[in-house]
Amino acid sequence: MGSLDTNPTAFSAFPAGEGETFQPLNADDVRSYLHKAVDFISDYYKSVESMPVLPNVKPGYLQDELRASPPTYSAPFDVTMKELRSSVVPGMTHWASPNFFAFFPSTNSAAAIAGDLIASAMNTVGFTWQASPAATEMEVLALDWLAQMLNLPTSFMNRTGEGRGTGGGVILGTTSEAMLVTLVAARDAALRRSGSDGVAGLHRLAVYAADQTHSTFFKACRLAGFDPANIRSIPTGAETDYGLDPARLLEAMQADADAGLVPTYVCATVGTTSSNAVDPVGAVADVAARFAAWVHVDAAYAGSACICPEFRHHLDGVERVDSISMSPHKWLMTCLDCTCLYVRDTHRLTGSLETNPEYLKNHASDSGEVTDLKDMQVGVGRRFRGLKLWMVMRTYGVAKLQEHIRNDVAMAKVFEDLVRGDDRFEVVVPRNFALVCFRIRAGAGAAAATEEDADEANRELMERLNKTGKAYVAHTVVGDRFVLRFAVGSSLQEEHHVRSAWELIKKTTTEMMN
Repeated sequence: MGSLDTNPTAFSAFPAGEGETFQPLNADDVRSYLHKAVDFISDYYKSVESMPVLPNVKPGYLQDELRASPPTYSAPFDVTMKELRSSVVPGMTHWASPNFFAFFPSTNSAAAIAGDLIASAMNTVGFTWQASPAATEMEVLALDWLAQMLNLPTSFMNRTGEGRGTGGGVILGTTSEAMLVTLVAARDAALRRSGSDGVAGLHRLAVYAADQTHSTFFKACRLAGFDPANIRSIPTGAETDYGLDPARLLEAMQADADAGLVPTYVCATVGTTSSNAVDPVGAVADVAARFAAWVHVDAAYAGSACICPEFRHHLDGVERVDSISMSPHKWLMTCLDCTCLYVRDTHRLTGSLETNPEYLKNHASDSGEVTDLKDMQVGVGRRFRGLKLWMVMRTYGVAKLQEHIRNDVAMAKVFEDLVRGDDRFEVVVPRNFALVCFRIRAGAGAAAATEEDADEANRELMERLNKTGKAYVAHTVVGDRFVLRFAVGSSLQEEHHVRSAWELIKKTTTEMMN
């Protein structure tokens, strides 16, 4: 880094192509630029394993590396690519690295990258069916394919053997959006049900989730207008492997109903971020049904695993919920952003989100034969996300995608066995999918004599590991204890990467203990 001339006037003293017409989509430039970009991508994947997973840069570094103001005149594309290589890449956290074990994986594939590239080139804005019929049709088809892979009930599909169904799906950017739009639909339904005059009764609506539910849920509740005093975070514990206890949920909902509140929405999670806990979907739906509350299932990460029959039981009871979302950009080889939201009754969603300005009216929309996907999301404009998801499924097929999930789970099992084989460590919660939560156990040595000492030892271990650049792990807190999370699943990962990471963990721990 720092080798380039970062003088603000560099590369701009002589206007390129002065007097020529500006043609940003000149066919020769498109071919040349994209060939160079594809070469960069291919080289990146070949070399990313050798790069430090975490960069050694300081806040504000890029403004020092590159100019602080935009250039007045154009520069050769090669200059742009040179700055990308010399200044941007060294400041990246490499989620694509096979040595990345933090958070959850952000998987990718050649088919997904190609699909995203083509969608970007077409640059369609498919807010209505008429605005781009193929974009809407492709999204509907891809969602229905995925629904079949997940063995979802036909009530969640856009098209069934009998024709158009009452349910359907939409591809959004993130789980946060899926939660927000379903919260809004549930809010409006509860206000109508309780006889509220407009939003006058909003202060009476209550929502529920386990304390392990992703923090984005609580943010979405605030955005949807729910009173923070009525957002219930239900405690979980080791006795349920940190999954939501239906008895505690019933107790909370009944208490609110008795106090004159309106139980409105329950979020169940399949594969929590912190520990991969699984809430019992069917039992949660049964409790919520007593109060006519909306049930949403957040399966952002672990939903992908449910394309394998051996994991599908985690979704048992899904036929009784109102909506479910999962994110192929986490574990199904489809690059960001791609969150698939399914609802049993699309009209409950579009009833709250529909817009119908004069300039968007058309015969297809008026016919009722199509769903304009703008009416199932917050905004109006939308990307052609369905293409990359379809290309992944069409190119690799169900069998290969199942193989990918099973390989990741097998590698996680290898790591779990290695941890259990070293008496200095403990596995903190049962491994459900491809995440292992582990820690140096209390009593493992003088540096971890007590639980508090062990917390500090684990924090130090994580910091030392991440500073090496040879692995990246993250942490959480489970049962008031500091725990390391080892998430397997980066697209380039193989078993030898997992074993190398474990050797680094053992070596670093020994150095600490000594």
